[in-house]
Amino acid sequence: MLSALGLFAALDANSKLLSGAYPVAQVVLVRLVVVLALLLAARLVRPGTGGELGTRHPWLHLLRAAAMLGSAFGFFQALREIPLAEGYLVYFTAPFMTLALAALVLNEKLPRAVWLWSGVGFLGVLVAMAPGLQAGGSLLAYGYALLGTVSYALVLTVNRSLRHEAGVARLVLWSALPGVLVLLPFTISAWVPPQGGDWLALSVNGIFAGAATICLAVAFRHANAAQLAPLEFSALLWAMLADLAIWGVLPQTATLAGGILVVAACVMSQRARHHA
Repeated sequence: MLSALGLFAALDANSKLLSGAYPVAQVVLVRLVVVLALLLAARLVRPGTGGELGTRHPWLHLLRAAAMLGSAFGFFQALREIPLAEGYLVYFTAPFMTLALAALVLNEKLPRAVWLWSGVGFLGVLVAMAPGLQAGGSLLAYGYALLGTVSYALVLTVNRSLRHEAGVARLVLWSALPGVLVLLPFTISAWVPPQGGDWLALSVNGIFAGAATICLAVAFRHANAAQLAPLEFSALLWAMLADLAIWGVLPQTATLAGGILVVAACVMSQRARHHA
C-alpha cells in the first residue's frame, strides 16, 4: 500500500513537471497507451495474466473509465498551479464524497456523526486554502482539484459495485481503452512533439500507474480496506517531500493545520461508520 501511494505521488509529480509543456490529453493518452502495452506484454509472456478481460457490466466499467478521465483531468489542471500537498488535501475529502454517494446511490444509512466529521474535513481544506486565496491564488485550481476528487469518489463507488469481478486485467483494459479512444482526437489536434527525454518522462507515467495498480491489488489481497485506509495518509508525506525536493516548496502553517483537521476527520468518520 505504501509503495502504491509513493508511485501515485511520483505519477502526480511527473505530470506536474510535464503540465507546463504538454496538454492534458496528450499526457494522459501516452500514459494509458503504455499501461495497455504493459498489459498486452504481460499476457503474451504469460497468457491469462490478470484474469479475464470480458465483463457482464460494461456500462459500469465505462462509467468508471469516464470518472477516471475526469479525475486525471481535474488533478492535472489543478497541479499546474498549486503544490502537490495542497492538491492532496482536497483529494483526502474523497472518502466523505464516497460516503455521500453511497447514501444517495446505494441507499446506505449513515450515522449523524459521519456527516459531522465530513464537515470538519471540508473545513480543514478551507483552512489550507485560505492563505493562498488571500494572496491572489487561483480558486479555479482548487475547483479543478475538487472536480478530480468528485470523479475519484465516483470511481471508488463504482469499484464497490464491481467488487465481485475478480482480476486486474479487466479493470485495466476497460479503464484504459475507452480513455484512449476518447482522447485520441483531442491529442491529434493539439499534439506537441516531445523534446529530448520527454518521451521517456511521458512513458514513465504509464509505468508508475501500472505498478501502482498492481501494488494496490496485492495489498487488498493481503488486508482489508479498514486495515489499509490509515496508510492512505502517507500520500501527504510523499507530496510534501516531492514539493520540497523538486520545487523547493515548504508547506505553509495553514496547510499543515488543514492537513491535521482533514486526517483526523477521516479517521473519526471511518470509526463512526464502523461503530454504527
